[in-house]
Amino acid sequence: MTKAKKDDELQQQLDELTQDLQRTRADFENYRKRVELEKATAREAGQAGTILKLLPVIDTIERAVAYTPEELKDNKWAQGIASLVKNLERSLEGLNLRRIDATKGSAFNPELHEAIQFDEDATGEKEVIEEELQAGYALNGHVIRHAMVKVTRQ
Repeated sequence: MTKAKKDDELQQQLDELTQDLQRTRADFENYRKRVELEKATAREAGQAGTILKLLPVIDTIERAVAYTPEELKDNKWAQGIASLVKNLERSLEGLNLRRIDATKGSAFNPELHEAIQFDEDATGEKEVIEEELQAGYALNGHVIRHAMVKVTRQ
């Protein structure tokens, strides 16, 4: 075997090994990115599950505050309960949980709102929210609970 032929074979082997190494590096990088994405997805799913278990408690507290009798409006205990809701909302915002806007007159969006009632007698070209029946929430920009609303036309 001539030296030139041997050098060519060695160069070919080197090229093949280099390509194998590059493929292995690319495969590992893809694996690392996939694992990071799976971990983030699992973390977000766990966070969403925990928050979904807390939302009925928040709903109950909000209803209690909304229906506070007039004679208790100035009561320190009732005011403390009302501030509890605000503190809880601030804490949840720290977790990147946002309440979905479902104020009266805002546009109905089926991606964010669930129409529980619809005013069939109303006339108009666009569907708007008449009343929010239950608050909806989005976690990290993804809806985890649609806002339940009554819809009318304007």
